[in-house]
Amino acid sequence: MRDSYAGTLYGAPMTTLLLVHGNPETDAIWDPLRAHLGDRDVEALSPPGFGAPVPEGFGATAMEYAAWLIGVLEERGDPVDLFGHDWGGGHVIAVAMSRPDLIRSWGCDVAGILDPEYVWHDMAQVWQTPGEGEAAVTAMAETPVEQRVEAFVGLGMTPEAARSCAEAADADMGRCILALYRSAAQPGLADVGRDLEPLRARPGLVVIPEDDPYTGGETLARRTAERAGADIAVLEGVGHWWMLQDPALGATAITNFLDRLDVGG
Repeated sequence: MRDSYAGTLYGAPMTTLLLVHGNPETDAIWDPLRAHLGDRDVEALSPPGFGAPVPEGFGATAMEYAAWLIGVLEERGDPVDLFGHDWGGGHVIAVAMSRPDLIRSWGCDVAGILDPEYVWHDMAQVWQTPGEGEAAVTAMAETPVEQRVEAFVGLGMTPEAARSCAEAADADMGRCILALYRSAAQPGLADVGRDLEPLRARPGLVVIPEDDPYTGGETLARRTAERAGADIAVLEGVGHWWMLQDPALGATAITNFLDRLDVGG
């Protein structure tokens, strides 16, 4: 597939890199990374409820987010290099599996969640639990912004990104968090990961932040990457918000991958 497709999309330099973030974030998390991506055409896209308005009737399930992203790409027309972080990575994988015609390549930092052995992290399990989840998102929305900023900085965000995310953490985000995580409760996520052959239709990049506690660790991510035929970039010494902690390191991994596509590699 890669050889036959080279010289068309793969040979076209400077395809737009479209970045999709996750929970509980806004596109501010990408600002430091974008500064290290040189003259590449880069855009950041915010999913509904996470720094963007929630359309009327939008149920915020994983399938609805995939349909939303497919719709955005269909409107754009030209295939993009699509990269996602956190739940943004989940949306990217869904598109790459179902509509590879809309992208030149895909990438994410959550590949481990598709491994059959993946167990949702503790906070995700709280959100997936009726009653406990509602209490958690209500507490988030009612916490003063300054306290939310402090908490996000403590988790690894820069103060600037933390403030943007804290200010967006409202009741709408809370409702989207609950619907999204509950739609992907196990064994549903494992079922999605049973057949990753469709991901081989386009080149993929699996970024593995060494110290990320939420996505299953390096072993699971490597297994998923191998099944998907994707390249692997291990980012040493950084955690979940690697694009804020060492944006130059992350940018190098992404740029190296895309540069090979630009020259038909």
